[in-house]
Amino acid sequence: MVKINMINEDKYSFDELVEIIRILRSPGGCPWDREQTHKSIRNEFVEETYEAVDAIDRDSAIDLCEELGDVLLQILLHSQIASESGAFDMSDVIDGIARKMILRHPHVFSDVKADTTEQVLTNWDNIKRGEKHQTSFTDTLRSVPMAYPALMRAAKVQKRAAKAGMQKGADELLKKANQQFDSFMAGDNEVIGELLFNLIDISRNKKIDCEECLNKTTDKFIDEFEKAEQSGVFK
Repeated sequence: MVKINMINEDKYSFDELVEIIRILRSPGGCPWDREQTHKSIRNEFVEETYEAVDAIDRDSAIDLCEELGDVLLQILLHSQIASESGAFDMSDVIDGIARKMILRHPHVFSDVKADTTEQVLTNWDNIKRGEKHQTSFTDTLRSVPMAYPALMRAAKVQKRAAKAGMQKGADELLKKANQQFDSFMAGDNEVIGELLFNLIDISRNKKIDCEECLNKTTDKFIDEFEKAEQSGVFK
């Protein structure tokens, strides 16, 4: 068994945490940790990220501190797994993000001028397109990850399309959505995706967050369900 001489530290450092993860993955470490792969802990990474976001939404500093630790654990596990195959290690992750921050902030670390948030974001997008070798706006749309939740992915694609100049007005979108709804009610089930896509675009056009609105509606439904249950409806 691997012995660790870091038990009961007053406060652990980042380097000590990296070493703890290395030990857990070592031959004398934890059987569960040793068995994990990038794919086997993929969903845990997503779940921990959402739990951190939930803590932000609840404005809980205590929970956020804990959940950020869980997210960091996932990053360290993936980095340790990669290091064992020689792909990269935690130092490469840190070096990579440090270089990216310097490169994408030329108005801070170089002589590029950007006095407004809009100018900063424009520079960021242009630099990113160069880094990713994206030669067309279509490339930027295709680069939006398939792993995103569908609502988020649609909104992201629409936002990038709008930056390229494809911007439809809310009235035009609403008219099209009404036509799609009529088609859906007439039996065209395939059109539901187009209808949802347009509703998301209408919301984005009006600067409304679809995810937030849907969550609020879901919460409202749960509250109404609770009242109905308490009234004895579901006996």
